[in-house]
Amino acid sequence: MERVVITGMGVISPLGNNVETLWRNLIEGKSGITAIDTFDVANSKTRIAGLVRDFDAEGIWGRKEARKMDKFCQFALAAAEEALENSGLELDKIDLERLGVYVGSGIGGIQTLVDNVNLLNERGPGRVSPSLVPMLISNIAAAQISIRLGAKGASLSPVTACSIGNTAIGEAFRVIRSGEADVIFAGGTEAAVTNISLASFGNATALSTRNDEPTLASRPFDGNRDGFIMSEGSGILVLESLEHALGRGATIYGEVIGYGASSDAYHMVAPHPEGAGAYLAMKNALRNAGISSEEVDVISAHATSTLAGDRAETLAIKKMFGERAYQIPVTANKSMLGHMFGAAGGVEAIALVKTLNEGIIPATINLSEADPECDLDYVPNVARRAELKIGLSNSFGFGGHNAVIVLKRYED
Repeated sequence: MERVVITGMGVISPLGNNVETLWRNLIEGKSGITAIDTFDVANSKTRIAGLVRDFDAEGIWGRKEARKMDKFCQFALAAAEEALENSGLELDKIDLERLGVYVGSGIGGIQTLVDNVNLLNERGPGRVSPSLVPMLISNIAAAQISIRLGAKGASLSPVTACSIGNTAIGEAFRVIRSGEADVIFAGGTEAAVTNISLASFGNATALSTRNDEPTLASRPFDGNRDGFIMSEGSGILVLESLEHALGRGATIYGEVIGYGASSDAYHMVAPHPEGAGAYLAMKNALRNAGISSEEVDVISAHATSTLAGDRAETLAIKKMFGERAYQIPVTANKSMLGHMFGAAGGVEAIALVKTLNEGIIPATINLSEADPECDLDYVPNVARRAELKIGLSNSFGFGGHNAVIVLKRYED
């Protein structure tokens, strides 16, 4: 089997629109959660979110091209372009039939849909955009990246809710490891911070309403957490066979060594209360990696800042690692980023690659009074230096979809 390495990374996020800015803000413990000022939220229960700032799509691609894409697609294409540049890939020197794209979105172009429904109701069917369908469908981000790269290999747009990023990375890992592709751009994207999304999640009492203190609102594992924070962005990684990467003299940032998936088979939106599916995905990932639980040095938690979710993940980690669970640092990037839905796994994988390489674990901020049922080492409030080699990244989604990847600091 081929070894699979990471040779490029790209990010659009509330904490910065490139990898280095994201990483600097993560280790400094900065929150990307702010008041929503991009549309009217006066009547919304939740009026805060993790918004992408200083992103000029028209400046990147021109007005005509930018207007053909919903924001979720713009974010993905921009992140992929950074990943391409970061990878040093010369597209005219590789086999494009063995270059693939695995990028998904949980919700797709929801704002484009809402805008066109409003046009339909207000001005009639003649005003609906002929580009509506190709702008809103979830697979269009993968398609646009494939077109940009000229990638003629496998193209996949997984839809596994909030575990999409890890599903995409894991499935791409499988394909490269089996020798069916040389390079795959993998990750996720989302731009679902809209009035209708806020209303739905708000009415489900899933969102934090700490509107007057946005930077303190996302509080994974904290006893005073009151829900998650919606966020947006994209995270794309370039996965490549080691042989192909070495053959072109690529810089290697990390290695994917395992992937595990499972289903809770329990409830439409609630996690299994004992974390059964999360545990199974972790167990499958470690088995797939061929390592023992003793070899894991750090865990990047899904940790959305919901009462049930944080407790279930904590139970799953305890079941997976036993007494050693109390000795493994567990970090929650969503304390700073908010919940990026389909983009979360890709962005958090990039953060974990940086964590392993730099030997710095980003903190779980806003952890001031721990939930008694969440009693692990969550790296509270201050980033920590540590000797690290192997990390686990958890992503779980509505419907009980669970995806876990195992990353390793690259060694010859």
